[in-house]
Amino acid sequence: MFYQLKKNDHGLAYDPFKSCVVPRPIGWISTLSLDGVPNLAPYSQFQILTFDPPYVMFAANQKTDGSRKDSVVNAEQSKEFVYNMATYDLREAVNISAQEVPPDVDEFELAGVGKTPSNLVKPYRVKESPAQYECRYHQTLRLRGNGVIGTVDVVIGEVLAVHIKDEFIMPDGKLDVIRMKPVGRLGYYDYTCVESLFEMAIPGSNEELRAGMEGKAVENSENN
Repeated sequence: MFYQLKKNDHGLAYDPFKSCVVPRPIGWISTLSLDGVPNLAPYSQFQILTFDPPYVMFAANQKTDGSRKDSVVNAEQSKEFVYNMATYDLREAVNISAQEVPPDVDEFELAGVGKTPSNLVKPYRVKESPAQYECRYHQTLRLRGNGVIGTVDVVIGEVLAVHIKDEFIMPDGKLDVIRMKPVGRLGYYDYTCVESLFEMAIPGSNEELRAGMEGKAVENSENN
């Protein structure tokens, strides 16, 4: 099939657009308002941008009332945010924290998850999450869209520190992502969970390319 987005003439019962880029990582983003109110919300438009230095982004569409997401406002004002890994065991809490609620609502409490302090930034981390990034706000790219929620804020942050629960580190030095069970967003109301993996190396790759593939910032800097 072929269809044009502006015409939206796919002829299907459900719009297939988001189902064509799957699975999408979920950035479970925690922030802190200037009034000290913790905020927690999941974003399936989340990704690592680069590794040396490490940057991540999350894209937040406007609320249904046309206002900007609390995560965006808090990150811009406080200049900090935290990424928490969303897992299968935490899926219900992730879903609960996706609700639109007033800015004075603490989604940690709403979702029933614990708070644990960060080391370098003020926003709390999700205690039950197996991995977190402490991030310093870098910039926002605002893309105007159609309708009330079409406009999106792309928030970019530099990763300052990483937390990983020791029980998910294997003897070979890799993370046991099968046991972590991170969840990803599909299309419609569907999600998936990492339950298998396979390994491939780029044929003929050199030392510099391998450092990039593995995200080895130290080796990358030394090679340059």
